[in-house]
Amino acid sequence: MYKYSKNGVSVFVVLDRRRVKKSGLYPVKVEVVFHRKQKYYRTGQDLSETEWKRFPRTLSPGAVADIEDRFYQVRTEVETLIRNGNFSFQALDRILGDATGRTTVNALLENMMNSLKSEGRVNSFYRCRSALKSLEKFAGGDIQLADISPQWLKECEKFWKKEGKSQTTISIYMKTLKSVINQALRDGLMKRQASPYGRGRYVIPSGTGRKLALSKYDIRKIIAYRGKPRLEEARDLWLFSYLCNGINFRDMLYLKYKNVVGDEIWFIRTKTSRSTAGSKYIKAIFTPEMRQIVEKWGNRNDGNPETYLFRYAGVCDDVFATANVVRKVIARCNRALAKISAETGVPRFTTYSARHSFATVLKWSGADLSFISESLGHSSLAMTENYLAGAGHDERVRSSKMLTELGKNRM
Repeated sequence: MYKYSKNGVSVFVVLDRRRVKKSGLYPVKVEVVFHRKQKYYRTGQDLSETEWKRFPRTLSPGAVADIEDRFYQVRTEVETLIRNGNFSFQALDRILGDATGRTTVNALLENMMNSLKSEGRVNSFYRCRSALKSLEKFAGGDIQLADISPQWLKECEKFWKKEGKSQTTISIYMKTLKSVINQALRDGLMKRQASPYGRGRYVIPSGTGRKLALSKYDIRKIIAYRGKPRLEEARDLWLFSYLCNGINFRDMLYLKYKNVVGDEIWFIRTKTSRSTAGSKYIKAIFTPEMRQIVEKWGNRNDGNPETYLFRYAGVCDDVFATANVVRKVIARCNRALAKISAETGVPRFTTYSARHSFATVLKWSGADLSFISESLGHSSLAMTENYLAGAGHDERVRSSKMLTELGKNRM
C-alpha cells in the first residue's frame, strides 16, 4: 500500500526497530533507499510490534492520515527530483526541511552547516552558524521562504546595523543567506519570480575591505616593546607571522620541523590546500629573529621532523578541535595586542594585520608585485592587486609632502 519505486529509488513506510523508545514503542518512518543506502524520515507516530502487524486497522484515522501525508510528501519530492534528473539524499533533505516536514530558512541553513561540517570546512561552518544565529535574532526560529522579500532583507540589514555589526559582517551573512535561497530555487522550493534578488530588487552591500596594515615606524615600536611575559609572547607570535610571509595563525601554530628546509620555512596554506592551484609551497626565509622566537616560545628540535615548532598544537585529526585551539590562541593574542597598542600608541592591530603589514611594507619598499603575490600564496596577480588596493595613511602623508616639496623647488 505504501510503496513506491522508480529509477533505482524506493520509498516505503516501515517500523524502525533499530531503537525502542522508553514507552516500549518503535517510531514509524518513511524509508528511502538509493544505491543500497537508506535514509529515514519521521512521521510522528509510534507503534508496538503487535500494532504494526495489524497496521493500519488498529490506528485512529488521524494517526493514519499523518503517516499517509508524510509518505506522499516524501514520494512527491522524490518523484520531482527524479524527473528533474538530480536526485540525491542531500537534495531531498533540503526540500523536506525539519522533522515536521516544513522547509524553513532555518532548516536549510542547518542542512548547509551539516554539509560543511562533514566536509571539514571549519571557517565556512562557523560563518554559516553565525549567520543563522543572527537571522534568528532578527526573525525567530521559523523563517519561511515566502518571508524573504527585498523589504524583509532591507529591514534585516537595518537591524544588524543597529546592533553594531560591520558592513563586511553583514555582507558575509547576506551572501550566506543568498546561497541557500539560490539552492531553494534550484530545488524548486521557490518560484524564480519570488526571488528577492536581481535587477530592481535587493542588492547585498559590499564589504568595506578595511586595511589593517601597520607602518614600518609602528612595527619598530612593536619590536622594541617590553612588558609582561604574556604580552611579549603575543608580540613575538605576531612578529613571527609578519616575518614568515604573513602566515596565518592556523598554519603558523601547526608548523613542524619538517617544514624547515635549509634556511627557509616551506608550507602550504590550509586555506587553499583543497584546490590544485593552492597546493604549491610558500617559501619564507627562517630569519635569526624568527629562530629566537621559536627558541623562546617553541619546542626544541629533537630530531623528529613531526615535532611542532610551537608548543600550542597537539596531535589531533579532528579539524574542529584544531580550529578550537587556534581560535583560543588568537583570542588570547588579540587581547594582549590591544594592551600593547594602548601602551605604545600604535594603532589598534590584531593577529590578522600581520599579513596585511607584510604585504603593504613590501609594496611601500618597492617590491615587485609578482614577488608579493608569490610570497602571499595568491593564485593570481589580480588577487594581490585587490588585496593591496588603496593607499595607506602613511603613503597619503608622503604624497602630500611631495606636493609641498615640489612647490618649494619651483620657487
